[in-house]
Amino acid sequence: MRLAVALLLMLLSGAAAARPVRPLFEPTDLEMEQPGVLDVDLQIGVVRGADTGPYRVVTPDFELDVGILSWLELDIDGTYAVDEDAHAVPDNLWVSAKIVAAGARSPVTGRAFGLGLQIGPKLPVAPGSSGVGVEGLALIGGLLGRTQAVLNFGGFIDPDPDGTGRDEGIEAGLDLEIHLSGPWSLLGELSGISFVSHDPDQLISTAGIKWSPRESFDLSLVALWGYLDGSDRWGLLLGVSPKFRLL
Repeated sequence: MRLAVALLLMLLSGAAAARPVRPLFEPTDLEMEQPGVLDVDLQIGVVRGADTGPYRVVTPDFELDVGILSWLELDIDGTYAVDEDAHAVPDNLWVSAKIVAAGARSPVTGRAFGLGLQIGPKLPVAPGSSGVGVEGLALIGGLLGRTQAVLNFGGFIDPDPDGTGRDEGIEAGLDLEIHLSGPWSLLGELSGISFVSHDPDQLISTAGIKWSPRESFDLSLVALWGYLDGSDRWGLLLGVSPKFRLL
């Protein structure tokens, strides 16, 4: 919880010197933390912005997940970065509830299927932003053999970044994980945003590897590629994800 508070204070303290950034969409999964368990998912690294944008160091991209009930989880998503001109560039904070609406698993084949929803307000912590936004995703997931896949589809209305109008868009993505032998897994994502507002669309893919020596700790290395005008061009991110029991 001290780490969570520190990350929030970092976002707020950087607001005065920072500039607004266009939102990026990272697909999520249907993993639910057990009640009373905190999962801290951090990524740090370097990202090359769009053709007209600077490099930035992500310090960090974070997601805090707290298990409330077996079917309910509280998530806090945000990003704090510093660009090549030493400007702080925090993104707005998404506070959401993740809900598993339905699920089934075969004890014979091990195949599983689930439906979920993630929705909540976006708080205007980015510099110059105002008003509260909202973001919501429908989640459809399945497990077949060693492969776990989750489709994401939804949309968002962001806080107004600078008084010129809100960023609004429709987003879709695929979160993919393939379990290898032992503690190793391959990771992949494909995500895109079609903006309703006057912003260039985004299409981004990632690929990487994850090492999970125990259930309460993951370490990953992920590369990023962007394809459309509004996308980051490339990036390399190191991820660490420890879990803690709060209750």
